[in-house]
Amino acid sequence: MCVCAGFAQAEYSDRAAEGGSVKQSLLASYARELAPKVRAAIGAGVHVENGHAAAGAGEQPLESCSGCTSWTNQFTILLRRSLKERRHETFTSLRLFQIIAPALVAGAMWWRSTPLDVQDRMGLLFFISIFWGVFASFNAVFAFPQERPVLARERASGMYSLSSYFMARMAGDLPMELALPAAFTLIVYLMAGLNPAPAAFALTLLVILSYVLVAEGLGLAIGALMMDAKRASTLATVIMLAYLLTGGFYVHNVPIFMIWAKYSSFTYYCYRLLIAVQYSGHLAQLLPLESTHGEAGTWTCVAALVAMFFGYRLLAYFALRRVRT
Repeated sequence: MCVCAGFAQAEYSDRAAEGGSVKQSLLASYARELAPKVRAAIGAGVHVENGHAAAGAGEQPLESCSGCTSWTNQFTILLRRSLKERRHETFTSLRLFQIIAPALVAGAMWWRSTPLDVQDRMGLLFFISIFWGVFASFNAVFAFPQERPVLARERASGMYSLSSYFMARMAGDLPMELALPAAFTLIVYLMAGLNPAPAAFALTLLVILSYVLVAEGLGLAIGALMMDAKRASTLATVIMLAYLLTGGFYVHNVPIFMIWAKYSSFTYYCYRLLIAVQYSGHLAQLLPLESTHGEAGTWTCVAALVAMFFGYRLLAYFALRRVRT
């Protein structure tokens, strides 16, 4: 019995010694790794408070903590986070159904259409334009209103600069937002029997992907300006309805006082580019002159989409600068 007690006592002593060594090791690791960071964070908080107090007294506030790390490091970390979050949002079963089902229906409706069915094909091209204009803009319009609490909290604490957050968001959206339009285009293109030339397919895909990015930019700008999901979605609905009417399919002779609406519609430019790719300048031989006269040229459409791509995102960026708290 005494022997057993001795063994138990010895085992307890060993465990106590081992526990003590583990505790000492943890304390040493904390003092070496975490304590400096905690002290730095506390000091940064004091500096920020002093900076706010100085700003209230008419002096310049101190620099925020976003300057503690490089812009590249901030961008990399935020990009990783964005990709992880967007991966689960983009490729859900519901989102896939929203894309694949309309693609199959459109492919079946325009099954193996011929180039001579000009009006039918123009209807398909306009459907593609308006579908992706609405889908991309409405998905993007909720992005910043949903992230506003996190963005305001992290920006208020000076965790990163707005430019690094914005660029990471834009870069993270590219692979996620372009995969589904590419799949949609492939399905519809093959089922509808559009221009079989590889160059025509590549240009059609390029136009649609560029158009998706422009429409997404509009949604981001509206969301950043409104910062309210309900109001932003209402405004996006009105704008996309206007773009639908002025897209060039329903009305060819737009009244002079509404011509500005036609040329501000990115749906119109995408639609004209898709027609140009499919018919390569031969459309005038298949349609009456009044249907093609006075329409924007190819390079005008390209320049307009490029300008809108950068313009909408710049508008969204400057609108986000208002988000402080």
